[in-house]
Amino acid sequence: MTDDASAPPRATNDSPSVDALVLKRAGLTTALVGAVGIAIGAASSGVSGALGGVFATVLVLVFFSVGQFVLGSVLKSNPQMAMTVALTIYLVKIGVLFVLIIAFADTTAFDTRVFAGTIVACTLAWTVAEVWVFARTKVLYVDPEAGS
Repeated sequence: MTDDASAPPRATNDSPSVDALVLKRAGLTTALVGAVGIAIGAASSGVSGALGGVFATVLVLVFFSVGQFVLGSVLKSNPQMAMTVALTIYLVKIGVLFVLIIAFADTTAFDTRVFAGTIVACTLAWTVAEVWVFARTKVLYVDPEAGS
């Protein structure tokens, strides 16, 4: 059997977990997209645009990282609760985002258009990176080394 460098990574006991891969790769991708959003915000609106980009990037990174960490913890301890917890995390994210949108609707501390655009771009970046990790990682559903 040859070692194919183009083969997708495989989640094993000695390799990083899928959750760790998602946090690392999606987090890095999101941070890079956020940096572009910050640069665009700074170029278009100055300091207030940069602040909107920074706040949006941090918000997306925190929301998605915490959600992934919680979901990963639940999957390890009680995999039957995965869908319930994932939907609950999603609803909490939407609720918190709704509260933040209302709270900052009339703010002059940062550019709200840059804030909104960066949130959308960072959310798409995280989601695409997460899907890429799940599509490229082989997750064993049956432990081939376990006896019957």
